[in-house]
Amino acid sequence: MSPASTKASTAVDARTSVTSPVSPSSPHPSAPDAPDVPDSPDVPSAPGGADSRISPGGPGFRRMSFALFLAGVATFALLYSTQALLPLISGDLGVSAGDASWTVAAATGGLAVFVLPMSALSERYGRRTVMTASLAVAVTVGLLVPFAPSLGALVALRALQGAALAGVPASATAYLAEEVRPKALVTAIGLFVAGNSVGGMSGRVITGWVAQEWGWRVAVGVIGVLAVACAVAFRLLLPAPKHFRPGSLRPRVLLGTVRTHLANPLLRRLYAIGALFMTVFGGVYTVIGYRLAEAPFSLPQGIVGSIFLVYLVGTVAASAAGRLVGRLGRRGALYAAGGTTTAGLLLSLAGSLPLILLGLVLITGGFFAGHAVASSAVGRTATRGRAQASALYQSAYYVGSSVGSTVGALAFHSGGWAGTVGVGLVAVAGVVTITVLGTRAARVERRGLAPA
Repeated sequence: MSPASTKASTAVDARTSVTSPVSPSSPHPSAPDAPDVPDSPDVPSAPGGADSRISPGGPGFRRMSFALFLAGVATFALLYSTQALLPLISGDLGVSAGDASWTVAAATGGLAVFVLPMSALSERYGRRTVMTASLAVAVTVGLLVPFAPSLGALVALRALQGAALAGVPASATAYLAEEVRPKALVTAIGLFVAGNSVGGMSGRVITGWVAQEWGWRVAVGVIGVLAVACAVAFRLLLPAPKHFRPGSLRPRVLLGTVRTHLANPLLRRLYAIGALFMTVFGGVYTVIGYRLAEAPFSLPQGIVGSIFLVYLVGTVAASAAGRLVGRLGRRGALYAAGGTTTAGLLLSLAGSLPLILLGLVLITGGFFAGHAVASSAVGRTATRGRAQASALYQSAYYVGSSVGSTVGALAFHSGGWAGTVGVGLVAVAGVVTITVLGTRAARVERRGLAPA
């Protein structure tokens, strides 16, 4: 995930880096905060040296953005289709909150495990091809989920669905990094993440109201049909890639690329930040339905599902991430996202429903802003093997989701909502600590580069 003209200034990029160390593959080792300018085939150019990649307002930008927006809608609607329905699934199948939470954790876990292999396939066969195949398999499984006879079968189908969806996130960000000018990358990725938030919101809101009338099985079936429509429109709208160059599927080459990314301290920090932000988000939204369905609130399922309209805040926050980075720098934006999320967690401890909703607004806004900033930084940092770099981020991110949903549910079972909030506060503290360490590392390196 990344943006901009190949002539962006080092001053701007230095201000917007999470920390100064560069990817080992950077062509400018003497300038750790230099712009992400690949030194060979990775920079697409037209005859005469002009950058031929898509820019906002240019041909195909809106079409491309809308297509990937729809892919994000389908991905998140399917991935979290059972999350708002956990109390109903618990009742119907006679299982605890912790057991029911596996219908979410299995999907996100399947995605986390398969995102790297799927990204390797996208390096060989193309981003658009892999995204299309992934969505086709995922929507097919989505139409089978309503017929799961038991919790075990439901969890297995959800794991398969998550594995299929793994081809979308890393391929989408790699597609954008190759086809969009660097300065527009945060904006383009923000729109894709906004699609994630709309998908997450619509999936939960629709399932909540449908389930209230016809049960959870019909509700997840409706999401499957919605995802089919999004997948078809995505394939018809997404422009054919112009700058993709097939890579190797040889395990040795792929493992070498992965090792290079994991050796980069900046990328490691970004992966950890994505995982920790998602731990908060996964825990809060897995458990919130149980809290609001129980006394003293005792809200009906339709209203509980409508709580996820708060995701609209995430749509705005993700879309505005580029402007936030422009004003505060990348590290400043991460501090702001962490502080906003912390304030929301603390506010959600209140016994008042309006204050709980305000807390969810802050948690959601902080999470989506932080995710958009961190994920776009991965694309700017990795100048080679972008699909693998993005896949490692997505893997860490969805591991965080699985951990958050499972640990958050267990904490709720043992300590109530305060237990879930405690898990979230520990995760946000990790984000802030990592960002502080990155800030210090950047200062040390700048001093080392200063002329004697």
